Amino acid sequence: MSRIDVVPGIFASTWEELERKVGMVVPYVEWVQIEISDGTLVPGETLVKFDKLDQFDQLARRSQGEGGSLSLEAHLMVADPVKYIRPLADSGFKRLIAHIECQDPRHFLDQAKYESIEACLAIDSPTDFEQIEPLLEEVDGVLVMTAEAGETGRAFQPETVEKIRLIRQNFVDLPIEAEGGINNVTAKIVHEAGATRLVSSAYLFNGPDNIERAIERLKSS
Repeated sequence: MSRIDVVPGIFASTWEELERKVGMVVPYVEWVQIEISDGTLVPGETLVKFDKLDQFDQLARRSQGEGGSLSLEAHLMVADPVKYIRPLADSGFKRLIAHIECQDPRHFLDQAKYESIEACLAIDSPTDFEQIEPLLEEVDGVLVMTAEAGETGRAFQPETVEKIRLIRQNFVDLPIEAEGGINNVTAKIVHEAGATRLVSSAYLFNGPDNIERAIERLKSS
């Protein structure tokens, strides 16, 4: 089976919460996903304001200086992801993920690649696979929502696993992330279907295990 990368997902309500959670996972992972929502595509808004984007870069640099090799990806749960590409790229983000349900996903891919940044697309749990299929040849990776997009803690939806299988059957080498209700049980399900990256939030930060143990359990799924 392919290697599993665990990517902690952080939907932060304050900048302090973001820093605290990043600090909790830095010793154990290579990537962290910052959830960005402005209320235009899904309910709820993150309180990570864009006038603090320079702090993202400082955060990544400080983490690397502490012995880690942290890279940041942004999950753009927004209707117009294009306007966020440049500030995020300038702040050190290496991977951006917009939704196929956004205003113009093809334009997003073009603009993200122009900035020499990994350009990925996400598909929300209610959306049919056929909507994203025509663009899968053009992406650097795909994120399959296994729960409806929005704030963390939503229930895993088993029917979404078929999308992972379909993508893996047709795109053998494409990185596939799974996000939504990912824990030590559902991680095994999505990994067997073809997911290579697991985005987990509640299980890591609110679960019964400590962070290190929780990450190891996901990796061994």
